[in-house]
Amino acid sequence: MLSSIKLNEPSNTPLYLQLASSLRNHIIAGGIAMGEALPSERDLCTIIGTSRVTIRKAIDQLIAEGLLFRKQGSGTFVAQRIEAPGSFLSGFSEDTTARHAVPGTIWMMKSYAKPTDEEAILLELKSNEQVARLGRVRLSSGEPLAIEHAVIPAKILPDLDKLGNSLYNALNDLGNRPVMGTQKIRASFATPTEAGLLSIAENAEILRIERLTRRADGTAVEFTRSAYRGDRYVFVSELRGHYSVL
Repeated sequence: MLSSIKLNEPSNTPLYLQLASSLRNHIIAGGIAMGEALPSERDLCTIIGTSRVTIRKAIDQLIAEGLLFRKQGSGTFVAQRIEAPGSFLSGFSEDTTARHAVPGTIWMMKSYAKPTDEEAILLELKSNEQVARLGRVRLSSGEPLAIEHAVIPAKILPDLDKLGNSLYNALNDLGNRPVMGTQKIRASFATPTEAGLLSIAENAEILRIERLTRRADGTAVEFTRSAYRGDRYVFVSELRGHYSVL
């Protein structure tokens, strides 16, 4: 219970950091469920017995970490973690819709170019073939969750002016939907530019994802590098044991 939180006044650690640590542990232990609201700042002052300034600074700290978020006029809530299947190939729009949220896109780049040497090798293209470069911030009900930079052979895409929010829908309409691929995920820290685009703190944890996908016939479709918010995403994979009979 929140009433069990005690702050140590003589400690060298500022009270708001003590409170932030206690609230963090309380939430992680399941004391407040994901999506549930915290008591108001006024009620927290009464429950914990500290000033509103301390309460506000502790909450701001946890908001900066991505553990909490504010809704204008509604209060402060525990952020929900998104469990994304790591072994299932799907697009951001599909995943977002499946969670009953509204997918959105902020376009940063949508242009044609020649492939780099690395892209030509990965996408099995000649150096003079065109690729489409797509840079965008992906939104879930208005919240920025990921930055994606995709490179796709231009010949398998519609005209870029006709490309909507869902790349996979556009590929599917032309019979080029990817059905298999490889994906690498590593932990990193957000650059200042990434932090600004994702509305997170500089050097906040992000997940860098590199994906190469193919059609059923093995044709390379997409090479994408993405940065997903580490405070909002968990990638889950199904594991199976390998048994041998001696």
